[in-house]
Amino acid sequence: MDIEAIKAKIKARDFFFSSHAEEERMDEGLTAKEVLEAILNDEILEQYPDTGRGVSCLILGYSAETPIHAVCGYRGEAVVIITVYIPRMPYFSDPHTRAK
Repeated sequence: MDIEAIKAKIKARDFFFSSHAEEERMDEGLTAKEVLEAILNDEILEQYPDTGRGVSCLILGYSAETPIHAVCGYRGEAVVIITVYIPRMPYFSDPHTRAK
């Protein structure tokens, strides 16, 4: 996946949150605006060629000083935000590094 293409879709409002992403966003106490801000100032950490639901990627971005991970893919021509969370132990030792 191409980060610039994802950003262009976000800016064009050609995206949506999956129901799972909405639940996770609310559980993390994040607003949709914070998630979108993070995606727009992001980097791709991991590419997933096919997880059974198509190509996707793990994005790291920040809203203010809060690191946010977002897994994004495509549904048709639109970007789908599949899940969002704040990276922390036991899965991530820091926003860039998976815990061992």
